Amino acid sequence: MRVAVTGASGFVGRHVVRALRARGAGVIALSRHPEAALDAGVQAVALDIAEAGSDAFDRIGRPDALLHLAWGGLPNYRAAHHLEHELPLHAAFLENCVRGGLRRLAVAGTCLEYGMRSGELEESLVAEPVVAYARAKHALHRRLQALRMESPFGLAWLRVFYLYGPGQAPTSLWAQLRAALARGATHFDLSPGDQLRDFISVETAANTIATLVTAHADPGTVNICSGAPVTVLDTVRGWLRDEERDLVLVPGVLPYPDYEPFAFWGSTRYLDDLLGAT
Repeated sequence: MRVAVTGASGFVGRHVVRALRARGAGVIALSRHPEAALDAGVQAVALDIAEAGSDAFDRIGRPDALLHLAWGGLPNYRAAHHLEHELPLHAAFLENCVRGGLRRLAVAGTCLEYGMRSGELEESLVAEPVVAYARAKHALHRRLQALRMESPFGLAWLRVFYLYGPGQAPTSLWAQLRAALARGATHFDLSPGDQLRDFISVETAANTIATLVTAHADPGTVNICSGAPVTVLDTVRGWLRDEERDLVLVPGVLPYPDYEPFAFWGSTRYLDDLLGAT
């Protein structure tokens, strides 16, 4: 099986490429700035999706499946850029691929599509996104669902929860903690830290995504999550234990994010069914 991956040199992409290769898939690693191929089974291809054109599917090598991870404008979730620039750009690219012959597509969405709901979130819930980033992702999902009516194809919409791990952006909580440890800081400032979140390591998420892409042609919407609600404070404490390091945590210095509910996490029931059937 040949899988093309956009954003292959990004945080999630590089881990997914490795996971796909571990499953024996051939990978076409698409990026504006491609890195050296991991092995002979990875073909690194330079591609700017803004310039892919109507023959996009031919330009990406006519793969058996496309995993679309690319997206710009982060981590500014509120920026109108997501709706005004990213949405039409990615919609045009994916629509051209489907019209060119693509029959299997997986796209990274976001848990923020669920909006301000609290508690356990199942895929059957109607999306109610609040911030521009999530609204753009939801709009893209709806456009792809409509496209299936005229050009049938398998679709996996991956609602990704809170990833952490090597290669993450320096603005992320995990990366900021690692930076504090590296510079020998004695204190680490946090929000109150009592909010419940669903954190999942990027390696675990990458393995899950690789399995879904290679083993399930048309799973629909799937949460990529741990299913385990943990406070932010306990999560950071766990990361420190993993590193066998100590640091004085100072909760309450930073505010709560105002675009997230206080307590939410993903349901893994559907994901577990899919993985169990693999």
